Amino acid sequence: MPDILIRNAATVVTMNPAREEIAGGDVLIRAGVVAAVGQGLAPPPGAEVIEAAGCVVTPGLVNTHHHLYQTLTRVVPGGQDALLFGWLKTLYPIWARFGPDEMFTSAQVGLAELALSGCTLTSDHLYLYPNGARLDDTIAAAAELGLRFHPTRGAMSIGESQGGLPPDALVEREAAILNDMIRVVDRFHDPRPGAMLRVGLAPCSPFSVSRDLMRDTALLARDKGVMLHTHLAENDEDVAYSLARFGCRPGQYAEDLGWVGADVWHAHCVKLDCSEIELFSRSLTGVAHCPCSNCRLGSGIAPVRAMRDAGVKVGLGVDGSASNDAGNLAAEMRQALLLQRVARGADAMAAREALEIATLGGARVLGRDDCGSLAPGQRADLAIWDLSGVEAAGAWDAVAALVLCGPNRVRDLFVEGRQVVRGGQITTIDLPRVIERQAALARALQG
Repeated sequence: MPDILIRNAATVVTMNPAREEIAGGDVLIRAGVVAAVGQGLAPPPGAEVIEAAGCVVTPGLVNTHHHLYQTLTRVVPGGQDALLFGWLKTLYPIWARFGPDEMFTSAQVGLAELALSGCTLTSDHLYLYPNGARLDDTIAAAAELGLRFHPTRGAMSIGESQGGLPPDALVEREAAILNDMIRVVDRFHDPRPGAMLRVGLAPCSPFSVSRDLMRDTALLARDKGVMLHTHLAENDEDVAYSLARFGCRPGQYAEDLGWVGADVWHAHCVKLDCSEIELFSRSLTGVAHCPCSNCRLGSGIAPVRAMRDAGVKVGLGVDGSASNDAGNLAAEMRQALLLQRVARGADAMAAREALEIATLGGARVLGRDDCGSLAPGQRADLAIWDLSGVEAAGAWDAVAALVLCGPNRVRDLFVEGRQVVRGGQITTIDLPRVIERQAALARALQG
């Protein structure tokens, strides 16, 4: 792979410890790594030179929570205006008809949508496996498209007949779940620096798995050296379920079962109280904040300002495309900022803080100290944003414009030094053909 010099950007946002922003900046990429960041860098012999005049260069955005399979079930009637539990009950029967092709195709569409919004690293929470579907299907989709991928082997084991929320047809035996968790970690997880693929373990939620599975999964994850993920304290119903069934709040339930620590991140956490925020700070537990989904489902406003002030690691997530219903990570930055201002005032969050949460914050939540910033030795995951369009016309602050007005679609995107988006188009797959295949699958599901 030849060296690549990105040259003469209006601003390079480094997210380095000093949070430097370099006017007229350059970034040199060599062998998938950032080799240099500065001004006036000379192109090495044979290097590809990419002009970035009028553009802002940032680290790639990091998505800490998604359900990629849900891109096949956007805006489903019956779920459009429902709260979380009612929304799930509407969609479970549809998801039960999925198989490997639905999982692969929906993942490719969702990953492409993320890439076009500036995302270079994404997690995914796949917790149902009907009709022969496996985590392998989404892993294959990510490998073909070229994003850095943290899939999690999710699970549901408590069906309706045992007091859980999902239908019995969508749950698995816990022994089979644990065996498949071992299989996917042993086959796919790469712990090395610069890894393109890392696997986590992720029972779906306290209302769809047993205490035993939560505890056994935590023990297994620590034995294998992988991260843990689940949903927690998403809305009032979630907290009420925990109090009624377990006799404690979600944070206490998580702590009792070993689900706090630097190797754990929880999705949503809309309803954490002060003691739970302190617990997460003390234990270095991370949070995936999903502002658009929380609005869409009426779950509430997560206490992100309080979390950040307490030192809790916070990243952004688009959540599933059936509860968002979009997968645009750049849009989540703006929504995160706006919600904190609604809750706490116009000075509650600045644009640069929202950008930091979307880049460095997400990388820290996912345990990646090699991503999230642009500095020598970091992985060459970066986004080039063209501010010459109508969205940013009249903007006085190019960096803040990315959050407050746009653009929210990248011109170019590099992952491990490979150009995944060029001129606003995906380079690695035939996206129009994939969208056609997705439309055909959606029609079949509706039929």
